[in-house]
Amino acid sequence: MGDRATGTVSVSFEFFPPHNPEMAAILWSSIERLAELEPRFVSVTYGADGSTRKRTHAAVARIVSDTNLTAAPHLTCIDASRGEIDDIARAYWDMGVRHLVALRGDLPDDYVPRADGYTYASDLVAGLRRIGDFDISVAAYPEVHPDAASPLSDLENLKRKLDSGASRAITQFFFDVEVFLRFRDLAAIAGIESTLVPGILPITRFPQLQRFAERCGANVPKWLHERFAGLEDDAGTRQMIAASVAIEQVRKLQSEGVDEFHFYTLNRSELTFAICHALGVRAHQAAA
Repeated sequence: MGDRATGTVSVSFEFFPPHNPEMAAILWSSIERLAELEPRFVSVTYGADGSTRKRTHAAVARIVSDTNLTAAPHLTCIDASRGEIDDIARAYWDMGVRHLVALRGDLPDDYVPRADGYTYASDLVAGLRRIGDFDISVAAYPEVHPDAASPLSDLENLKRKLDSGASRAITQFFFDVEVFLRFRDLAAIAGIESTLVPGILPITRFPQLQRFAERCGANVPKWLHERFAGLEDDAGTRQMIAASVAIEQVRKLQSEGVDEFHFYTLNRSELTFAICHALGVRAHQAAA
């Protein structure tokens, strides 16, 4: 789908495949609510080792069959052969999927690259482009990927992924707007002209956020700890603080010329819907 009638802000949403009926009900309720905002696409995560493959495929198939949304499955390349990945991509193409999120995936401690596999995300992007004319998104890391040798090598890797045929890069979540703006400037100096879409994580539970941040190398600023201090047993106030933090973040980015946002919804709609409202992204109002 394209941008809203306002023509100013475009959004996309990430979901993960549910692992039980209760989580499935929450997911589909969230998808139904957020679909009103006409996102550019909705992505569905995929276990780095392919562990959620069947559940990811099932969620994508239902999005394609039961909604008007553009589904964008995640596809990781470690621990799979090129043939296996190519078959998955062809199956998605036959399903009507035209947008993929191409990722290397997190490396296990004992990882050894497969001789018959796609070693890097840039290899995966090039391989997917040979399968079909997919619109491909890749990942970017404003605070540098934990496995990168240096910030420069991380930028060079991002440029390789984009030059291999990706359309845009979606960033890991961050909370300091200046971090994204510096990253955008450095990317421009490195010759990256593709759109860099900030990834926004509404904070549902602060301890969970801290675990996510530790795994991906994202910084949780001191001021954010202070905002959530003492609210462990006060879910209502936590939600209000979370909304205010994210709205402040996206409005600052918007003032710096950012007009596309990707939300890590954690399969919940309330906070993301409110943040989008603050951005001016509203459900379509039919004429009376």
